Amino acid sequence: MIEFIRGTVAYRATEAIVVETGGVGYLIFCTYPLEWEEGEEVTVYTHQVIREDAHTLYGFRERQVRDLFRLLLEVSGIGPKVALAVTGSGDPGRLVNAVEQEDLRFLTKLPGVGKKTAQRIVLDLKDKLKKAGFSESTFSDVPVGTSREVARAGSAEAIEALQALGYNEEEATHAVAMARKDFGEEEPELDQWIRRALQFSMKE
Repeated sequence: MIEFIRGTVAYRATEAIVVETGGVGYLIFCTYPLEWEEGEEVTVYTHQVIREDAHTLYGFRERQVRDLFRLLLEVSGIGPKVALAVTGSGDPGRLVNAVEQEDLRFLTKLPGVGKKTAQRIVLDLKDKLKKAGFSESTFSDVPVGTSREVARAGSAEAIEALQALGYNEEEATHAVAMARKDFGEEEPELDQWIRRALQFSMKE
């Protein structure tokens, strides 16, 4: 198991970054690759998923978020893509608190999480989080509440909206990534996200 990779961000893709270390480039799937600067020296905490047809790396800036991702993978019906979206959707400490309080309303607002999945998250993780020593304060050092977090929530909803319009996941993610870069530090509403993303998709 690869615990972490320390190196330089060589380049970014729509769903991943490539980190070069020792002459080798590692493709690491992550939330919002454009937040990683090309040429930036980074330490990426990773989780490796090994299947017959592929060995895939998922990466995080914070070790505790990576560990939360691993616990989510233990929930029946949650795969790496949904777990990645959930851990990247906002405040991970708020997620832990929601599980402790059995707050299904909050959990069902997370990407890819319906009512049944939310119930499974509470059932499967409530005791595991406690045994692992996780609480809301575990994530006090993880940056939250910034314009970046607002952008995360808005862009996730925009991707879902584009998919509802007939775009596949890759097309929707790419268009929204381009829109995010164009917005800069702005905090757009959902309809602004969609309009701007559609503009970029039509230019392709």
